Amino acid sequence: MTDKVLKQKQILRAKRKLRARSRIFGVANKPRISVFKSNKHLYAQAIDDTAGVTLASVDGRKLGLGNNKEHAKQIATEFVSALKKANITEAVFDRNGYLYHGVVAAFADTLRENGIKL
Repeated sequence: MTDKVLKQKQILRAKRKLRARSRIFGVANKPRISVFKSNKHLYAQAIDDTAGVTLASVDGRKLGLGNNKEHAKQIATEFVSALKKANITEAVFDRNGYLYHGVVAAFADTLRENGIKL
């Protein structure tokens, strides 16, 4: 891809991200779960926006897992255990400007299957 196309993709994702974040806000008992995916790895964190604190996080790179649907499911199960350790059973899902399909959808569905109410 050319630099012009890459720049346009970044601009469009930033617009989608701002649109979603204007409506999503996490509090201590119902934090915001933010997902970030790079070309190789998937990351997620539960954020309390009122205090500006990360309550729980998971790093696909440290787990040695990549960025595909099967690995997203494994990362989500690890994240569920971290959330349960922090006594979090309900959250708001922030897709961070990514389209809700593929890896992002698999991650969210696995969270729901393991008892996190989104």
